[in-house]
Amino acid sequence: MAIVGRPSVGKSTLLNALLGQKLSITSNKPQTTRHRINGILSEPAAQFVFVDTPGFQTLHRSRLNDRLNRAVRDTLSGVDVVVVVLDAARVVKADREVVALLPTGVAAIAALNKIDLVKEKSVLLPRLAEIAALYPFAALVPVSAEKSTDLDVLKEEIARNLPISAALYGIDDLTDRDERFLAAEFIREKIFRLLGDEVPYETTVGIDSFALEGDLRRIHATVYVARPGQRAMLLGEKGSRMKAIASQARADMERLFGGRVFLEVWIRVKAKWPQSETALTRFGY
Repeated sequence: MAIVGRPSVGKSTLLNALLGQKLSITSNKPQTTRHRINGILSEPAAQFVFVDTPGFQTLHRSRLNDRLNRAVRDTLSGVDVVVVVLDAARVVKADREVVALLPTGVAAIAALNKIDLVKEKSVLLPRLAEIAALYPFAALVPVSAEKSTDLDVLKEEIARNLPISAALYGIDDLTDRDERFLAAEFIREKIFRLLGDEVPYETTVGIDSFALEGDLRRIHATVYVARPGQRAMLLGEKGSRMKAIASQARADMERLFGGRVFLEVWIRVKAKWPQSETALTRFGY
């Protein structure tokens, strides 16, 4: 089932809350999620395969954003259920544009997220009515991904609309992505969290080598930036900012991988990579 919505409505936070652990990266900046990632939750009565997608971007056009939007459309065409994440505080034009993408014949559930931030709960009823008028949703479920509020209700509604079939993954599987991918994502998350508005959007991360030595993972990574000045911003004074990025990313990796991590990160300038079709393909977009 796909989790879709405009940027910054909390799709990745919702995925992590549903799984009960951090898998998808998050930040307070839109478009943090750039890659489709499957999160797998196996319960006695059902196996949920949640597909986290990039936020559907309509304000800023670029080759990178065009590819991210294409990933959203492609995901919608191959799922049994779609969870549309909306901000409980307001419905905006970008939300309606996401709803317009919904394919026919697929059950869609509206998850009104961030209800913990709505002080006047009386506004939720007219908001539900507004959303119900947008599309014939199978269910409308107010939730808080941040506080894990009413996620069981959301899962029940999803399970009600899933087809009966054999489990697709093993009971202990968490994701279909490998550790190399997750390592790159954790580095990129820290860049989004620790840098200003401009730099994160023109960075991407490649894993040069990933070796398992007993319980130690030895990882060498490169952060690619689009302009020389961005390299200095990433490094910080005497490399302090990059050390903080690597240190925080390493801690997340050790928690998820369950073992020690040695992480070395370099920075390289690859001019105009977000506008290069060749570079975008190389980096997996």
